[in-house]
Amino acid sequence: MFSTSTPFIPTTVLLFSLIIIFFFAPSFLPITKSPPIPLADELDDLSLFTRATRRASAKSRLGTTNHNPKIAFLFLTNTDLYFSPLWQVFFNNHSALYNIYIHADPTLQITPPTGVFQGRLIANLHRTYRGTATLVSAARRLLATAILDDSSNFYFALISQQCIPLHSFMFVYNALFTTDSDSTALDKISFIEILSNQSILWDRYNARGKRVMVPEVPFEKFRVGSQFFILTRRHSLMVLRDKRLWRKFKIPCINVHSCYPEEHYFPTLLSMLDPKGCSSYTLTRVNWTDSVNGHPHTYYPPEVSAQLIYTLRESNSSHSYLFARKFSPDCLKPLLDLSEKVIFKD
Repeated sequence: MFSTSTPFIPTTVLLFSLIIIFFFAPSFLPITKSPPIPLADELDDLSLFTRATRRASAKSRLGTTNHNPKIAFLFLTNTDLYFSPLWQVFFNNHSALYNIYIHADPTLQITPPTGVFQGRLIANLHRTYRGTATLVSAARRLLATAILDDSSNFYFALISQQCIPLHSFMFVYNALFTTDSDSTALDKISFIEILSNQSILWDRYNARGKRVMVPEVPFEKFRVGSQFFILTRRHSLMVLRDKRLWRKFKIPCINVHSCYPEEHYFPTLLSMLDPKGCSSYTLTRVNWTDSVNGHPHTYYPPEVSAQLIYTLRESNSSHSYLFARKFSPDCLKPLLDLSEKVIFKD
């Protein structure tokens, strides 16, 4: 028999422990690297984006003019559309001025939307993960689908399932489209937050590893901003045509705690291509004063009031905030109670 003083038993236990860790650690340890986008999804997206940009170019060559431009509302969700009854009131009687498109994670069980949302799920659906380039891909798919679907779509507003309108539809429409008969499509700007002086920039820039982003994206060109934007058709096409920056931003992150491609790709790309054509601020209000794990403040029913709506509308820019997030699903009833007398009374 072996004595307890021999190294055989401790060595055997150590080797056995290492084998267990090697084979089973992935099932219970946290992910340290974001998952890559599957090649099949990339190829599917490339085909969609190519069709959309070719269709848009053909329409442009024909000189098509649009006297009734529309807003394309792009709903990006991984749950039911909790606030669809509120949005239903928002959209009522304005069907000639908007379109709706929904991207829902196909791996999740989501109740089929009804009302104005019925049949608005886009065909190209792929799985999404928080803090990965899959959210960028989903937003680009929504843009491409909307461009292919209706040449009248001019503004493209990305909306989450936890987002609510702060004004009536016509207030939003008039805020985006001027009545100046001399204005053209080239005069319109995109409303997207573009920030360059944030303390988090260096960590986020290096989330994929040091110097991974160069030469396409030098640090001084790297930007951050809200995930939710309102883009013009011209800028949406810039996004769909881009391959150069996308090669960098789709690289899986090593540091997942600093990885939010959906907050980096669009601000960086558009600030590099057309900074003067962008507002540098968003029209979707978010409260970051007590964020938790990268999530902004969530509003609950006791907080919902007319004063909250008035406060959320307030902005330092020349535009009122048009939308706000994020609200818990049980806020639907108090919000509906405020809809007629407050939210949609402009």
